[in-house]
Order: sequence, then C-alpha cells, then structure tokens
Amino acid sequence: STPELQFFSSIDSCLKFSDWCLDIWWWTFLFLSFSIGLKFKKYGAAAVGLGLMLAACGIHTVYSFVTIMGTWIIIKISPKYSHCLTLGWTFSYLLFFHKFTSFKFPETTHLTKSVQLLLTLKVAEFIQVKEQEVTSNAIGVIPEIPGLPEILCYSYCYVGLMTGLFYRYRTYHDWLNQPNPSEIPTWKPLLYRLVMMPVFATTFLGVSYIWPPEFLQNVAFYEKGLYFRLFYMMPVSFVFRVRNYMTWYGAESACITAGLGAYPTWANSKPVLECIRLADVETGCVAYDYETIRNIDPYGTEFCIKVKDGIHCWNMTVQWWFYQYTYKNVSKCVPRGIRYAWTMAISAYWHGLRPGYYLSFLTIPLCLVAEEAMEDGLLRNLSPSGRIYANWTHRLLKMRAYDYVCVGFLLRSFEGTICYWRSVHYCVHVGAVSFLVVGKVMGHLDLYTVSQCFTGLSKQFTKSAYLPQQSGSPFYHLGRMEG
Repeated sequence: STPELQFFSSIDSCLKFSDWCLDIWWWTFLFLSFSIGLKFKKYGAAAVGLGLMLAACGIHTVYSFVTIMGTWIIIKISPKYSHCLTLGWTFSYLLFFHKFTSFKFPETTHLTKSVQLLLTLKVAEFIQVKEQEVTSNAIGVIPEIPGLPEILCYSYCYVGLMTGLFYRYRTYHDWLNQPNPSEIPTWKPLLYRLVMMPVFATTFLGVSYIWPPEFLQNVAFYEKGLYFRLFYMMPVSFVFRVRNYMTWYGAESACITAGLGAYPTWANSKPVLECIRLADVETGCVAYDYETIRNIDPYGTEFCIKVKDGIHCWNMTVQWWFYQYTYKNVSKCVPRGIRYAWTMAISAYWHGLRPGYYLSFLTIPLCLVAEEAMEDGLLRNLSPSGRIYANWTHRLLKMRAYDYVCVGFLLRSFEGTICYWRSVHYCVHVGAVSFLVVGKVMGHLDLYTVSQCFTGLSKQFTKSAYLPQQSGSPFYHLGRMEG
C-alpha cells in the first residue's frame, strides 16, 4: 500500500481507539471532577492524554517533553525575548524532528508527527498569554503567568491531542473554571456532527474504491488521455477532503463531549477566539455554541466562491495561528503576495520537509494574487447578472485549483508532483498567471479610462468657470440673470 493509504488507515484506527478510550475516561473523571474539583479535572485530563500518548507513541513521547521543557526554560531565562526565542526554538526543533529522528529510536509514526505539530503551535501560545492576557487589565482572564505544571497539563490535555485541533490556553483555562459544567449542552451539537459521520464515511469508502488515490503513482495512469488525467484529480482531492472532514468532526466531538470551547451565543465567538470569560456568565437559561473549537466548515469549503474564502473554512484553528504569528508579523509595507508566500512557506515547513508540500503550498499565493487582480480589474465592474455567472465560473476554477494542489500534497515527492503537473500541462499555474496578467492589464486600463474622464471633466469645468460668457458654461445663465 502507498504511504497515503497507510496514513489513512493508521489515523482512522487510532481515532477509533482513542474515541473509545476517551468516552470511558471522560465519563469516569467527569463524575469524579464534580466531587473532587478543579485539580482532578486539570491533572486528570493531562494524565489521560499522557497515557494515550505513551500507549500510541511510546518512546517518541520524549520529543514532546523536550519541546515543553525547552520552552519553559526560555520563558524563565529570557522573558523579555521569549517571543522570538520560543518560535526559533520550537521550529528549529521541528527541523530536527522532521529530519533527524531516526538515531536510536524506532521510526516515528504519523500519529507522533500529528502530536508534535500541534504541540509546536501550543507552546507558542504561552507567549501570547504572557504579553496580552496577564498584563492587560482589559482582559484580566488569567490571574498569573502559567508555570511548568500548567504548561504540561495544557500540552498533554487529552482533548484534541491526537486529532490536530488547536485551542488557546485561555480556552483551556476557561474550561477548567467553568462555573456550572453540568448546564452546558453537549448532545445537540454533538449529534449534529455524529449524524454527518456516516455520510462522510460512506462517501469516502465509495469514492476511494472507484477512484483509488494510489493509481496516481501507477505507470498505467500516465498512459490515459489528458481529460482522464484532469478528471482524476477531482475524486482524489474529494477523498482527501472528506477524510479530513471525518477527522476534524471527530476532534470537535471530543471537545464537545468534554464541554471545552462552550461559550454563550451572544458572545459571538469565532474559531480559536473567545470574547468573554465563563466566570462572567450568569447562570440560568443561556444558549451556548462551540464556535471556538470549530475547525472545519465542509459546506463553506465546497461551495464558497473564492480561494481565499475556502482557506478560511479549512483547518480553521491552525489557519488562525499562522495568520496571527506569521502573516500579521510581516510589515504591511510588504506586498500581500509576498506575505502570502511567506505564510504558506512556513506552513509547508510545519507540515514537513517533503518537496510536494512546498510545491503545493507555494502555488496558493499565485492563485490568491490572480484572484485579487481579476476582482479589481474585471469582476467588480460586472452587472449583477454578469456577476452571477462569474461567481459560478469562479467557484468551478477554485475547486480545480484545490484539486491540483491536493495532488502535490498527497504525492509529496518532487518527481511525482512535477510528473503529474506536467501531464496536465501545468494548467492551474498557466491559468493563474493568465488571470493575473489579464486582471492587471484591465485594472490599468480602467484606471486610465477613469483618469481620462476626470481630466476631461476638470478641463471643461475650469474652462466654463473662467469663461462664463460662453453658452456652454454652467455660469452662463447666472451671468445673464445678473446682467
């Protein structure tokens, strides 16, 4: 079997095992937490997570422990420069993890990689806690800077540990200090996700059986015609998306079961971002939602119009982290295309060192700048009816760009990715460059036309104002009246 299928099967089996264990563990220590209190909930959740990690990752658990201890030492030794030093430490250690993790240990598993990637994002969150939430009187949610026990408990909390869902320390802190956890609803939002799981699973099995992704690596695939090769990237990408829908719905379900990320609906919470603290919520009939831990919007991913909107609907909590720590840290004087490329390059590095990641992720900025150029040069000038047809075309092209990029992400190797892209004549690259050029040209033509129009009006107005005796002047009748 191919590495992709091994990845799918290993993650799915681990998810089944972890979900079964989490159900038992959660209901057990939920009952005990009511009687024992906050400390059991805090350390119990961390103990469950650490136990699952030791069972699933074995000796590789040491990588996560080294990451945590290194971050804690940096915060203690150099709090003033901890922001840069912590990001430098975690991403440098990630290079070691990706490249040099085979000295005397067994080969790392995909599950170990998922945990390490998520932990890299988590430990950087303590910089945000230190700089914003503890020192700011306006927020004042966390009473003190987290120490080593808090860092360990947050990092190893079982909720979302193995499924790639990121949540901030503030969300975790609010979860520990929920005033009335028994009043927070879980069944209705949980059933909403569980109902979709059989649909996703059936679709995944059916489509992957008819159009297996591993056929892309078969020599017979490239003996097929161009239209077949263009078509085949659509079901392969669809299988990849549906599998992630299942994984992230499972991660959200684990958070909902635990009550993590529940905030009142009137708070208007967004993925990762909370607008209030739960200690300020009055008891009674309060409606809650779980937008804070929402990681995927399948409908938005499939049916949104723009590439940029689709990115906002996919892996939403991780997207927030990269926007916050990479995109926003680049000066606004830098062109957006370069900021897009920088963010996508860091995201590719975070995923791994496979060339296919970089080829795929760095194709997205080209699509984004082409999309913006067409919006400025053509789309905004269309009539309402013309905009409807343009939106349908835009949506179709957006999904083909996703399919094209997804193939590179799955094949991962430079040779495999380039071989496929060459077989379809680099259609997305050629199309994006063409749209970029057309959009820029039309934008300049539009600006030139508007400039000429304003220049003509200005000349006419100036001439009329200074020669009011002429019949073409707007002051002509005024002059006759005064006469």
